[in-house]
Amino acid sequence: MKCKISRNAAKVLLAEIDKEENKELKLRVYITHKHGDHAHYGMGMDTPTDNDEVVTTDSGIEVILQKDEPMLDGIRVDYFYVPEEGFAVTNPSKGNHGDH
Repeated sequence: MKCKISRNAAKVLLAEIDKEENKELKLRVYITHKHGDHAHYGMGMDTPTDNDEVVTTDSGIEVILQKDEPMLDGIRVDYFYVPEEGFAVTNPSKGNHGDH
Protein backbone atom coordinates (compact mmCIF):
# COMPACT_ATOMS: atom_id res chain seq x y z
CA MET A 1 0.00 0.00 0.00
CA LYS A 2 1.08 3.55 -0.66
CA CYS A 3 0.49 6.84 1.16
CA LYS A 4 1.81 10.32 0.39
CA ILE A 5 1.92 13.14 2.92
CA SER A 6 2.52 16.70 1.69
CA ARG A 7 5.16 18.90 3.32
CA ASN A 8 2.52 21.10 5.01
CA ALA A 9 0.67 18.07 6.38
CA ALA A 10 3.88 16.44 7.62
CA LYS A 11 4.80 19.58 9.56
CA VAL A 12 1.43 19.67 11.37
CA LEU A 13 1.30 15.88 11.89
CA LEU A 14 4.83 15.70 13.33
CA ALA A 15 3.88 18.31 15.93
CA GLU A 16 0.97 16.06 16.99
CA ILE A 17 2.96 12.82 16.84
CA ASP A 18 5.72 14.32 19.00
CA LYS A 19 3.33 15.05 21.88
CA GLU A 20 4.02 12.93 24.97
CA GLU A 21 0.54 11.36 24.96
CA ASN A 22 1.06 10.15 21.37
CA LYS A 23 4.54 8.62 21.78
CA GLU A 24 3.25 5.03 21.45
CA LEU A 25 0.72 5.82 18.69
CA LYS A 26 0.81 6.13 14.91
CA LEU A 27 -1.36 8.04 12.47
CA ARG A 28 -4.35 6.05 11.22
CA VAL A 29 -6.19 7.05 8.04
CA TYR A 30 -9.55 5.34 7.67
CA ILE A 31 -12.71 5.50 5.57
CA THR A 32 -15.65 7.20 7.21
CA HIS A 33 -17.98 6.17 4.39
CA LYS A 34 -17.83 5.33 0.70
CA HIS A 35 -20.29 5.44 -2.14
CA GLY A 36 -20.03 5.10 -5.86
CA ASP A 37 -16.42 5.22 -6.93
CA HIS A 38 -15.00 7.26 -4.07
CA ALA A 39 -14.57 7.41 -0.30
CA HIS A 40 -14.49 9.98 2.48
CA TYR A 41 -11.62 9.74 4.94
CA GLY A 42 -10.85 10.41 8.58
CA MET A 43 -7.65 10.44 10.64
CA GLY A 44 -6.66 9.81 14.22
CA MET A 45 -3.89 8.49 16.44
CA ASP A 46 -4.06 4.73 17.05
CA THR A 47 -2.17 1.45 17.40
CA PRO A 48 -2.07 -1.11 14.57
CA THR A 49 -3.96 -4.41 14.69
CA ASP A 50 -3.56 -7.67 12.76
CA ASN A 51 -5.92 -6.25 10.10
CA ASP A 52 -3.62 -3.31 9.39
CA GLU A 53 -0.54 -2.50 7.39
CA VAL A 54 1.88 0.16 8.63
CA VAL A 55 3.26 2.22 5.75
CA THR A 56 6.28 4.51 6.17
CA THR A 57 5.97 7.65 4.04
CA ASP A 58 8.82 9.62 2.48
CA SER A 59 8.34 12.17 5.29
CA GLY A 60 9.18 9.46 7.83
CA ILE A 61 5.66 9.31 9.26
CA GLU A 62 4.23 5.85 9.80
CA VAL A 63 0.60 5.49 8.72
CA ILE A 64 -1.77 2.69 9.70
CA LEU A 65 -4.00 1.50 6.83
CA GLN A 66 -6.55 -1.33 6.86
CA LYS A 67 -5.10 -4.16 4.75
CA ASP A 68 -8.24 -5.22 2.88
CA GLU A 69 -9.45 -1.74 1.86
CA PRO A 70 -8.37 -0.86 -1.71
CA MET A 71 -9.65 2.73 -1.39
CA LEU A 72 -6.83 3.38 1.14
CA ASP A 73 -4.07 2.36 -1.27
CA GLY A 74 -2.64 5.49 -2.87
CA ILE A 75 -4.09 8.11 -0.53
CA ARG A 76 -2.64 11.59 -0.22
CA VAL A 77 -2.79 13.64 2.98
CA ASP A 78 -2.62 17.42 2.49
CA TYR A 79 -2.90 20.37 4.83
CA PHE A 80 -4.30 23.66 3.55
CA TYR A 81 -4.21 27.10 5.13
CA VAL A 82 -6.79 28.70 2.82
CA PRO A 83 -9.71 29.00 2.25
CA GLU A 84 -9.83 27.41 5.70
CA GLU A 85 -7.15 25.63 7.67
CA GLY A 86 -7.34 21.85 7.84
CA PHE A 87 -6.45 18.43 6.48
CA ALA A 88 -7.72 16.95 3.23
CA VAL A 89 -7.35 13.27 2.39
CA THR A 90 -7.87 12.20 -1.21
CA ASN A 91 -7.00 9.22 -3.36
CA PRO A 92 -5.90 10.46 -6.79
CA SER A 93 -4.99 6.90 -7.84
CA LYS A 94 -8.69 6.00 -7.56
CA GLY A 95 -9.96 9.22 -9.16
CA ASN A 96 -10.89 10.81 -5.83
CA HIS A 97 -9.52 14.36 -5.92
CA GLY A 98 -11.59 15.88 -3.10
CA ASP A 99 -15.00 16.21 -1.54
CA HIS A 100 -18.03 16.97 -3.66
